[in-house]
Amino acid sequence: MKNLLIKLFFYIIGLVTISLGVTLTIKADLGAGAWDALNVGLTESFGLTVGTWVIIIGAVLIISNALISKSRPDLLAVLTILVLGKMIDFWMSAFAEMSMNSWIAQLVLLLAGILVIAFGVSLYIQPQFSINPVDGFMVALQKRFGLSLTAAKTLTETFAFIFAFTLGGPIGVGTFIILLGIGPAIHFFDHRAQKAMKRMLS
Repeated sequence: MKNLLIKLFFYIIGLVTISLGVTLTIKADLGAGAWDALNVGLTESFGLTVGTWVIIIGAVLIISNALISKSRPDLLAVLTILVLGKMIDFWMSAFAEMSMNSWIAQLVLLLAGILVIAFGVSLYIQPQFSINPVDGFMVALQKRFGLSLTAAKTLTETFAFIFAFTLGGPIGVGTFIILLGIGPAIHFFDHRAQKAMKRMLS
């Protein structure tokens, strides 16, 4: 029971941390990640909050992933979209008045957001529970069509990028900085988070 609680702690805290990082990248106003830009674009085009669109798109992807991979829907992934969606709305509200008055401040906020997202991802993947539907979309494509993870990731990001651009979402230089920087940042934190959880479990 203790081990389960520790793993659940890493999982939930990781998701909450990711939501904070996502909010920081959006507030930096240099361009958000492709999926986050899509959610912002949907908010600006159709209303509802960014977090609500995270939940809606996540639910659609859970069903789509099951159809693509010809398996049962990953119902536990619902937890990821609920936590991310609700917490993104919380942080967006908390930082509603935040505005950067120089591009240097924007860049610093963007880089901070990338590091926070990466730290959160490194925490939430340690217990090896259900992954969020966006990552599930990548895995479903990879397994169904025999793609490499890199190719599958590129396809899913391109899909989100096109729709975000069409909807007028915040696509910019920050979008490409996130795309290039998030992988190395996750790699930096991953083994540290792994060691921390192992210490707590032992």
